[in-house]
Amino acid sequence: MPTPRRHLLSRFALMACALAAPLAPAAAQAQDTFPSRPLRIIVPFAAGGGVDILTRRIGQHLSEALKQPVTIDNRTGAGGNVGVEAVAKSPADGYTLVMATTGTHTINPGLYKSLPFDVERDFAPITTVASVPNLLVVNPNVPASSVKDLVALAKSQPGKLSYASFGNGTGNHLSGVMFASMAGFDAVHIPYKSAPQAVTDLIAGQTAYAFVNTPLALPHVRAGKLRALAVTGAKRSAATPEFPTMNEAGVPGFILESWYGLMAPAGTPAPVLARLHKEVVAVLDKPDVREFFAKQGADVVTATPAEFSAQIRTEKSRWSEVIKASGASID
Repeated sequence: MPTPRRHLLSRFALMACALAAPLAPAAAQAQDTFPSRPLRIIVPFAAGGGVDILTRRIGQHLSEALKQPVTIDNRTGAGGNVGVEAVAKSPADGYTLVMATTGTHTINPGLYKSLPFDVERDFAPITTVASVPNLLVVNPNVPASSVKDLVALAKSQPGKLSYASFGNGTGNHLSGVMFASMAGFDAVHIPYKSAPQAVTDLIAGQTAYAFVNTPLALPHVRAGKLRALAVTGAKRSAATPEFPTMNEAGVPGFILESWYGLMAPAGTPAPVLARLHKEVVAVLDKPDVREFFAKQGADVVTATPAEFSAQIRTEKSRWSEVIKASGASID
């Protein structure tokens, strides 16, 4: 017969087992039932831009894979900071994601004097989805059929040729700053509130040239509304092999590529992140998705969460140096 003390301890042990037993099944059930309601991907830029175009195709297939609606929510403002902040402050449950970009997570930290979030601390990377070079495009009425022609034209009209960007401090703004600096000319920067607005005015001849992400620029180039002079990647794009790189076109060392990638709020359960990573990578491996991306001038690029985190740290440091050299700053 057990002593009273041993008897008491045995009762506590039995109670502990009874309480703990349901926990493991409950955790497994929570994992198995994700998602149990619609998901939302916030695109921190206007509808119709390159980020939006690719995100919508991913969202369509992801909805089929998860058997839940996936809504694309465009939250614009402050170079993408408005949409990014909304996700940083969302519940960490995997139901609200953000399509992060080079601009939002590696340029803005060095450009804005203060941000209402920390790009590393407040987000859980899932995977990169694409690498997208920009196209240097001009209005067809601009008398330049090559990058060298455009540089010569700009030098002949110091401070008069204008270029459009999607806003102060965006990647295409900094591309314009670097181009002028590396080629040795002065130009006028015209910032717009959104990518479609900037491209619309470029087509109308309100500005002379711009660096535009390939998915947005390419349809207008093919329609003859814009003339492409070069791509900003390290190599020629498979979608536009006829266009030289900036390096080939006479601006040695000019290499800028943008990436897009999905993130969740920090603290999202690991099983949920793993499920999202698995499904998104599977979507990006579909032949029709890869074909769609290629036609948009984008390369499918996936990464583990750890690789994605390391990429952000490295590029944030590199862009900080570019921003300091350009003198760009936003309060």
